[in-house]
Amino acid sequence: MTTPLTPGPAASANAIARDPRQPADFDPLTLGRQLLRKVRVGALGTLDPATGYPFVTLTSVATDLDGTPFILISRLSQHTQNLLADQRASLMLSQGGKGDPLAHPRLTLQVMAEPDQAPRLRHRFLARHPKAQIYVDFPDFAFFRLKPLSLHLNGGFARAFDGPAELILSTIADPAAFEALERSAIEHLNADHAEALALYATVLLDLPPGKWRATGLDPDGLDLAMGDLTARLPFPERFEDAGQLRVILKQLADKAREEAQL
Repeated sequence: MTTPLTPGPAASANAIARDPRQPADFDPLTLGRQLLRKVRVGALGTLDPATGYPFVTLTSVATDLDGTPFILISRLSQHTQNLLADQRASLMLSQGGKGDPLAHPRLTLQVMAEPDQAPRLRHRFLARHPKAQIYVDFPDFAFFRLKPLSLHLNGGFARAFDGPAELILSTIADPAAFEALERSAIEHLNADHAEALALYATVLLDLPPGKWRATGLDPDGLDLAMGDLTARLPFPERFEDAGQLRVILKQLADKAREEAQL
């Protein structure tokens, strides 16, 4: 079955104007999607209605099918009360790493927050944060969708990009059909293709060996995790149906096997 996908106005880095002062290998849209889909914890900035001052807190983050971030927060918390009073917020996702923290990529989104109890959010959040199983069903907890409006990407020195957030989102015409495709593909990969997942992580992404599993899938790439480590495998091209997805995954697995033998 074909799942129709409609790319945003700029589906690849080639669709945006490049700044000649920036490195030729700087691909802001791929990097932006990587941070959005890979980073599991972010800094959430809300507005305190009593003082008008920004209020920043750390929060666990997951993404919906199209890449829209969402969070699971307690209605008893200050930041939840802030969002209920004023939907405007900002979310920063940072890759982190060794050395100077400012040398590593980070993505800032200006967002509008709204409660959302779509059933798939629970499944998607737990796939990324399995330990949240302990509190996900507490009565005071709720999911909030953070609809991104604009993005600011800082990929390091001379690597900055500003634009509408839709550039790093995927518009999916039939979310129900795509959700079914994603779940089926993820279950199949984790059950029958552990070797391929390990090759993706260790060879193509140069990550440590271990029990890597697939946690998410979208038209632009595959999300992986091993314990607290997360990874993002970008696809060489967007897929539009299950058949095309199988071809892409096989090509990537074959490429990894060839490189592993070098």
